Amino acid sequence: MRRDLAFIIRQMKGVSISELKENEILLDSMMFRMIQISENARKLSDDYRQQHSTVPWTAVFGLRNRVVHDYGNVDLNIIYSTLKEDIPVLFEELGS
Repeated sequence: MRRDLAFIIRQMKGVSISELKENEILLDSMMFRMIQISENARKLSDDYRQQHSTVPWTAVFGLRNRVVHDYGNVDLNIIYSTLKEDIPVLFEELGS
C-alpha cells in the first residue's frame, strides 16, 4: 500500500485538475493505484487496522467499488481531491 501511496504522491506533484483530466494515461494510472490501495487494505489484519484506527477504512475499501463499477461517471473533482489531499495524509498515518 505504501508503495502505491508514494507513487501517487510523486506522480501528482504539481499536477492541476485540468492536467489530470486531459492526461488519460495519468488518470488511468492514478485510478489503478487507488484500486490497488483499496484491494490491499482489505488484506490487512484486523490488528493492523485497529492500530491505525484514524484511517477511514470503510472509505478506503469502498473506493474500489466506486471506481471499478462506475468508472466513466466518477466525479474527477473528488478523485483529484482524494489524490492531492487524502492520499498524502493516509501515507503519513500508515507510517513506515
